[in-house]
Amino acid sequence: MVQKMFRSGFLVRASHTLITWLTTLVLFLHNTDLRRCEERGELLLPVLFFLVVVLSVLLYFAVSLMDPGFVLTDTVKGSNEELESMIPQTSTPRLRRCGYCLLQQQPMRAKHCQTCKRCVRRFDHHCPWIENCVGERNHRWFIVYLLVQLLALLWALHIALSGISASLTWALWFRVNGVLLAALGVVGVFSVVVVLLLGCHLYLVSINCTTWEFMSRHRISYLKHCGDEENPFDRGVFCNLWDFFCVCRTVMWEQMYERNAPNSV
Repeated sequence: MVQKMFRSGFLVRASHTLITWLTTLVLFLHNTDLRRCEERGELLLPVLFFLVVVLSVLLYFAVSLMDPGFVLTDTVKGSNEELESMIPQTSTPRLRRCGYCLLQQQPMRAKHCQTCKRCVRRFDHHCPWIENCVGERNHRWFIVYLLVQLLALLWALHIALSGISASLTWALWFRVNGVLLAALGVVGVFSVVVVLLLGCHLYLVSINCTTWEFMSRHRISYLKHCGDEENPFDRGVFCNLWDFFCVCRTVMWEQMYERNAPNSV
């Protein structure tokens, strides 16, 4: 029973929800800007902050429970002969047979996730905090979640700082502000993590590269023959961002690779 709960991600999601709402409760109950606005009857700021927190939680569960782009065995098998006849095999690496799924043949940029035990299209990474893969279908929503989460965290930092009060001694100061300081520490750590994650992902999206490809390009069959600065999927920053955020479809990466790959492959 316990192992099943861990595998399903229940504890991770419950922990995220608990930390979020406990921190929010601390900010509302202590003498912060939120509390002072409530006492004056100015409810706009508290309501907006509450809605941002709710939106971040909803996006978290959406990304966590969404299909990241699992490769369907029957779909790949049915289209495999068509793909191989359409793409010249002299210049493009052959479709790879997954050593774990056995019956599947991976589309280009897909990778098998040993945690999810499935192959994922345009695999980026498996995120332990959402207990799900980040791939073709949920990657853009993962970045939107990070943006909203960062807004909520930075706002929470400002609110927590507004509640820190002065005292005559250090001991009394820690006693009075202890809970707020703990909330401030949690929010601060998560803010740094989210800033780093968001910055890295926006950079990789702008060059049309995934975390897996960036970290392991020397071991990936369709990239290891390319130069360090060469990316056959890069169409320029504007086109990369437009395709990533605005185009919702399954991309035939083999065709783009065939058009842009170096002759040495």
